[in-house]
Amino acid sequence: MEDYHVAKFMNFNGNELGLFAIFDGHKGDSVAAYLQKHLFSNILKDGEFLVDPRRAIAKAYENTDQMILADNRTDLESGGSTAVTAILINGKVLWVANVGDSRAIVSSRGKAKQMSVDHDPDDDTERSMIEGKGGFVTNRPGDVPRVNGLLAVSRVFGDKNLKAYLNSEPDIKDVTIDSHTDFLILASDGISKVMSNQEAVDIAKKLKDPKEAARQVVAEALKRNSKDDISCIVVRFR
Repeated sequence: MEDYHVAKFMNFNGNELGLFAIFDGHKGDSVAAYLQKHLFSNILKDGEFLVDPRRAIAKAYENTDQMILADNRTDLESGGSTAVTAILINGKVLWVANVGDSRAIVSSRGKAKQMSVDHDPDDDTERSMIEGKGGFVTNRPGDVPRVNGLLAVSRVFGDKNLKAYLNSEPDIKDVTIDSHTDFLILASDGISKVMSNQEAVDIAKKLKDPKEAARQVVAEALKRNSKDDISCIVVRFR
């Protein structure tokens, strides 16, 4: 198991924050474990977080990746991780950021809306970025597109040996939580590979208990023979 997660509420300068994340590691779990311990604290250390969340999140993603790359521990040098993070501020505004292919999905009136961006090496923008840095994308029969024939995502934390062709710049979106916003799903690609966003929402919306809803989404992914690490968090807004 190379997935790590965060799901907690905390008080921050008189504001209630909900912190939720899935970190899907590869080539070991060290980078995912590092992110679980440090990424949110690096975001909140920024004195301007409540004033400009977007800038604080982007800066912390970059700084955290630089810390990982500068660390000489062998396990951090070889590994990598995707990340999807969600910060709920006073139950009113949700900030979602991601690198890689773990997803954030918001259900509004029972309809799924993907808040994250899948960083696929075969996407035109991502491929141009990789090739512009001197890398290449392989499309071998029976396999997914990969950076330099190795990595199936174009943005990650870590992966020092491929970092010259990648970046850790997150896509960041925000949404106002209103009376129509049902819940948030965070899901690793072990789920999104075997079911659509709407299918995940349809499973989760049948259950009021968010933990049970997450368990049912995972159970369905297993039933569909998902071969990847599977992690899911459900956060109910009403």
